[in-house]
Amino acid sequence: MKIIAVIPARGGSKGLPGKNLLPLAAKPLITWSIDQALAAGDVIDRVIVSTDSEEIAKVAIDSGAEVPSLRPSHLAGDETPTEPVLLHVVEELSQQGDCPDAVMLLQPTSPLRLPGSIERAVEEFYLSNADSLISVIETHAFFWSFPSGLGLPPVAGYDYRKRPRRQEIAQADKKYKENGSIYITRTPLLCNENNRLGGVIAGFIMNEAEGLEIDSLADFSIIESLFRIHELT
Repeated sequence: MKIIAVIPARGGSKGLPGKNLLPLAAKPLITWSIDQALAAGDVIDRVIVSTDSEEIAKVAIDSGAEVPSLRPSHLAGDETPTEPVLLHVVEELSQQGDCPDAVMLLQPTSPLRLPGSIERAVEEFYLSNADSLISVIETHAFFWSFPSGLGLPPVAGYDYRKRPRRQEIAQADKKYKENGSIYITRTPLLCNENNRLGGVIAGFIMNEAEGLEIDSLADFSIIESLFRIHELT
């Protein structure tokens, strides 16, 4: 099976301008995802960055990724979903006679992936014979909702009279949080459903540290600390 990795990196970012090129542990943010995909060369056939920015494109190419063309402006807006971007890459490759069997989405804002995580995700995808795969982290949080507003009678998402300990939670009751790090989708499903997820969906559990995403400058400092703890720098 031929799998390509697609790393979407839009030039504009209102929340954190220039985010994809900001330094994280002495490398541009996007370079971490490129390096991780290239290191998984046994299971990833091509590493492609989709961007509308010439500056990001240059950094991506210098880091070893491919940038077949700049993303058109109608796919680079603030509200542009990710799926049309993936489909644009697939269409370009198909025109070159090189359509992949599956697409792996690696979001650069989830830069902490431990060595071997990408390979294990692909292995899980194969073994489960899934149509798509989503990376998750286990969460032990207890959730409440306040339908009528805070301070008014809440609704507990668990039996607070019998608060379970972590080790007592049954498998059927465990919850998993989508961490935005790795998605794999069979190409026909992506094209037919216009969605990265569908059909038989496999879950790939990652380390808790791999669940952090970068949304602010503070996140850079936190993730840099985790990089040092896991000896990734």
